[in-house]
Amino acid sequence: MSKAKFITFEGVDGAGKSTHLEWFANALRQRGIDLLVTREPGGTPLGEQLREILLNQSMHIETEAMLMFAARREHVEQVIRPALQRGTWVISDRFSDASFAYQGGGRGVSLTKLEQLEQWVHGDLQPDLTLLFDIPIEVARQRLSNNVSLDRFEQEKGEFFERVRQAYLARAAKSPQRISVIRAEKTMHEVQQELANIVSSL
Repeated sequence: MSKAKFITFEGVDGAGKSTHLEWFANALRQRGIDLLVTREPGGTPLGEQLREILLNQSMHIETEAMLMFAARREHVEQVIRPALQRGTWVISDRFSDASFAYQGGGRGVSLTKLEQLEQWVHGDLQPDLTLLFDIPIEVARQRLSNNVSLDRFEQEKGEFFERVRQAYLARAAKSPQRISVIRAEKTMHEVQQELANIVSSL
């Protein structure tokens, strides 16, 4: 029996990753894969409470980073690791790459501090595959403009999201064997065709 896989979906707000995640999960289920879909921040009762705070209350940038990793610690211990140990695949909407992109690239938190938090919280656990949905910021902003209620991250300016995007791409360049970049401005059909190829390869 093959080892359960841990797959994460990443990208700036408006890249469409949540929609594609649902399609991807269904494609795996159709192949008989037992899987769990979860999200960050969140995934546990405590994590969801922290999500509500993180998305709606302003705070110091390092407080934000530490709360993200606190929620992640619960997520890893309560949800991700137990699922993988029982042979269930895990697909998470965001993981630590998001902290390096948003808190590191976007907010300017020291990468050294983020690396220390990552090592402390889940040093021995990394995704088997990360799908990074990359999109020009102006296209992402246009997509978000249809949303009635935006959280405090979604309300950030374009310059913030450009820094987030560049941090994601730098992370992908450092780990090309793990992070697969998907051009998310393509049509839904084109993106799903690319995802179908990835599903087949898994």
